[in-house]
Amino acid sequence: MRSITLSTSPSSEITWNQLSNGMTVLVQPMPWLRTAAFSLAIRAGVDLEPNSLGGLSGLTCEMVQRGAGSHSSRELVAIQDNLGMDRSSGVSISTSNFGAAMPAESLQQAMQLYSQIVKNPHLPEDQLEDARMMCLQEIRANDDEPTHRVMQRLRQLHYGSHLGRSTLGTREGIAAITQNDLRDFFQSNYHAGDAILAVAGKVDTQQVFDWAETAFGDWKTLPAHSPPAATGTGTYEHLESPSSQTHIGFSFETIPYGHPDYFKMRAGIGILSDGMSSRLFDRVREQKGLCYTVTASCHSLKQHAGVFGYAGTTPERAQQTLEVTINEIEKLTEELTQAELERWQIRIQSLLIMEQESSASRASSLASDYYQIGRPITTQELETAIESLSVQQVRDYWVANPPRDYRIVTLGTSPLTPPSTISSSVN
Repeated sequence: MRSITLSTSPSSEITWNQLSNGMTVLVQPMPWLRTAAFSLAIRAGVDLEPNSLGGLSGLTCEMVQRGAGSHSSRELVAIQDNLGMDRSSGVSISTSNFGAAMPAESLQQAMQLYSQIVKNPHLPEDQLEDARMMCLQEIRANDDEPTHRVMQRLRQLHYGSHLGRSTLGTREGIAAITQNDLRDFFQSNYHAGDAILAVAGKVDTQQVFDWAETAFGDWKTLPAHSPPAATGTGTYEHLESPSSQTHIGFSFETIPYGHPDYFKMRAGIGILSDGMSSRLFDRVREQKGLCYTVTASCHSLKQHAGVFGYAGTTPERAQQTLEVTINEIEKLTEELTQAELERWQIRIQSLLIMEQESSASRASSLASDYYQIGRPITTQELETAIESLSVQQVRDYWVANPPRDYRIVTLGTSPLTPPSTISSSVN
């Protein structure tokens, strides 16, 4: 077992070890808190599903929690409640994720419990139909939400049909999943290879490592899968709908989290769309009154990334909303000011301060950082990277890397005229 330490402050340094089976364990003490939290990420995401079984990772994530080890499904819930656990679970493109925050004294039992969930689940066949119905209901609910339809289709166009899959799956895929499919997916993908356990809160580092070794040290390991490549290209697509509103989604490629220039890029998006003083909110919504909402944000996978935006408006104002929004993005570098940059820096610093009051947020960030870039990033490192940015650095990045190859999806009664540089289709 090897140990690596990053210092943030004498009382909150981050240490990480790799168990002999390949599982990485990260710990950050936060002694000023009364809680502890863990975040467990397993390389069992949506990108590993067979094409015909969309939703298999999510259904497996649900089923592994329905009884494990010597505990029935009902007993697991009772134990979690008795430990005071505020728990969560779900899947992303790359990983299946389990997390919980709790009183610090409950952490050891919680880790042992979740080791049984991911190592020895019952996968009870008599509960498969109930879990299947839950997944189908969630798909139906999201299909009825126009914003979700637009943004899901946008992700497909941006990343391609593989990396752009819905984390909810498809109706056809969920309906086709069998008990054997669940067991095969579990056996192939729930293992210690590339698994990450991050713990933060009122904890003792060495004690957590000892608990992790006891709970997970005998977990099997298999070779981890490399993520597939993105295959998206610039395009425009319109989804016909008798809606009284027009929903506009747009994206363009950018650099992923961990890239040396990431925060120069991120500052530009922050100036555009972080808060009610941002350019898009002020100039598109407030000054021109074109839409009821407009946003843009960064999304990053391990090797690919994009800026994704959304605007909701009326059919009469939709074309102008699209044109003005894209224009504001493309003229970002023309009027950058120190005041805009400082406002974004203060906003991000405020979020970092609040993260230090949440063991769950910090554990999640540690796991995400390690998966994305192979190491955790300390709060001090983030603050330094953000505070050191200058307007000139942000401008130089965006001049050298202007937005291009837009993917645009609209939903409403009539298609819009997209930028002349991309092709279009109507569905």
